[in-house]
Amino acid sequence: MLTYPDRVQLAQLPTPLQPLDRLSEKLAGPRIWLKRDDLSGSHLSGNKVRKLEFILARTQAQGADILITCGGTQSNHCRATALVAAQLGLKCHLILRQDPLPAGSTELHDGNLLLDELAGAKIDVYPAKGFGAGLRMRMQAVADRYSTAGVRPYLIPVGASDGIGIWGYIAAAEELKNDFKRAAINSAVIACASGSGGTQAGLIVGVEGFKIPAEVLGFAVCDNAAYFHAKIKSDIAHWRREWPEQAAEFGFDADVSVGVDTNVDIKVNVNDVYIGDGYALASDEVLQTIAMLAREEGVLLDPVYTGKAFFGLLEEIKKDTFDGVSDVVFIHTGGLFGLFPWRQRLNRLVF
Repeated sequence: MLTYPDRVQLAQLPTPLQPLDRLSEKLAGPRIWLKRDDLSGSHLSGNKVRKLEFILARTQAQGADILITCGGTQSNHCRATALVAAQLGLKCHLILRQDPLPAGSTELHDGNLLLDELAGAKIDVYPAKGFGAGLRMRMQAVADRYSTAGVRPYLIPVGASDGIGIWGYIAAAEELKNDFKRAAINSAVIACASGSGGTQAGLIVGVEGFKIPAEVLGFAVCDNAAYFHAKIKSDIAHWRREWPEQAAEFGFDADVSVGVDTNVDIKVNVNDVYIGDGYALASDEVLQTIAMLAREEGVLLDPVYTGKAFFGLLEEIKKDTFDGVSDVVFIHTGGLFGLFPWRQRLNRLVF
């Protein structure tokens, strides 16, 4: 049995695996399932809370007073971090990139950002141009100011995606192993949105370690496939350096003492065809897919992650990419609150 590191119970787990039979029948392809991680809570729903369970255990062990993290103005991760901090009696400081507002929207303080503010997070918003280049130094400067004032900071990377955070989806893979048994799924593709890479990294490790009969496919919502190949392997290498015994148990036992793991053949499949105009920018087709699934199956996706990835998945099914695959499991990583800033464009497009 795999030994997990300490975790703080934040999510309502396990989440259900549900079939989308009406949609599957219409497409006449593989049976489509949803792993409903959007049901892991209400305000803490989605994939980020799984990662934060392990990260928060470490912050508590280190006696941190304030969580510092970063993302876009509609970041699900930042919203979850702000609310978790409030729940656990910690402070939170968010360093946000001003992403483009949806066409027709004039309200910045909406959706996830509104919840960040309600949770009492300290928020700094910077222009998107050049945001990534100076981000690490900016975060460290904020942390240094708190340290100087006698406040103990803990820095969480974008998306909570690092060697600690991927434990969240190693644990989710163990749930999927049991889900597959109950649903009699003997071979499948597990698909997810890839925005910071941690969810896909955890699934890759978990599928390999738990011997799940599946292949993991990420749909990029921002950077290209080459970026995700490097980022995911880097996160897995970090995990292996921190937990070598568990890594060896899962068959990842080569030397990764420095940099990205190049000694073990880690298969990383990323489709970067459906990024569109970029991160947080949704096409009409993505918004129409969101409306279609809401009406067809009563399931809500978001424009930034799940909507874009699910649109890509449906397009690939229509192309017979999964010919011979009987089941496709889509990881629904939440994001409901990110819908609200898009209300005007949705009203014009689909209503």
